[in-house]
Amino acid sequence: MNINSICVCGAGTMGSGIAQAAAQSGFATILYEPNQGVLEKAKMGIEKNLETLTTKNKITAEEKEKVIQLIQFTNDIQTCLADIFIEAIIEKLPVKIALFNQLAELNHSECIFASNTSSLSVTHIAASVQRPERVIGMHFFNPATIMKLVEVVNTCYTNDQTTSTIVELAKQMNKVPVICKDSPGFIVNRVARPFYIESLRLVEDNLSAFTQIDLLMEATGFKMGPFKLMDLIGNDINYAVSCSVYEQLNNPERLRPSVIQKKKVDNGELGRKTKKGYYEYE
Repeated sequence: MNINSICVCGAGTMGSGIAQAAAQSGFATILYEPNQGVLEKAKMGIEKNLETLTTKNKITAEEKEKVIQLIQFTNDIQTCLADIFIEAIIEKLPVKIALFNQLAELNHSECIFASNTSSLSVTHIAASVQRPERVIGMHFFNPATIMKLVEVVNTCYTNDQTTSTIVELAKQMNKVPVICKDSPGFIVNRVARPFYIESLRLVEDNLSAFTQIDLLMEATGFKMGPFKLMDLIGNDINYAVSCSVYEQLNNPERLRPSVIQKKKVDNGELGRKTKKGYYEYE
């Protein structure tokens, strides 16, 4: 399948990052977001990121302008016509399903619908979308413009053409695609749960401070300790993934979500995006 255009749905941190990465790879890109305020913020953020790359001589001024010209920002779903759709919207199954079905009515029958979900079942999404064989997971990691890994998540419905197209797309975006089956947390988030939850448990049990844990992990070679990483990801997103994996695996005690993180979410202390999480940010 020839990929001529990509539409990214959702202009939050992940969506805007994916859109920038797609445009930097030379794809005509649509960034769809119904909230005009969020859309404007994403546009300014992308332009700022590109300006930083220009200042650091990572790209030329001409390349920056070309990337900006490749992105169409829209809050009108009727203009969302593309070969590949990547959704990075709210983590609610009915909303994702409704979006894909609405887009399916507007587009050709061969277009592919990829979900960037980190916690929901891609199979459940596919089962309720027209032609489920063209639904797949394409899980990027934050920041999407930098992180190389992309989990390509197959369901029992996904056909070989859909998989091969998304694998090739990831490669064209200078990413490293890893194919996996749909399961709770896929690979990375399944493996990472003990990293976060055991760290939080140490704090819950008053065995260590979160700053000490971060310092120790970074001293052993980790680029970022678990609490700094949770602040970067967003405590709301990280906690939602923990809850989802915990519930889908039938509530194993070892993966019980942390009350400390729940309090952070309840208090709106989500990390870098709210200027306060486990740490405070300017």
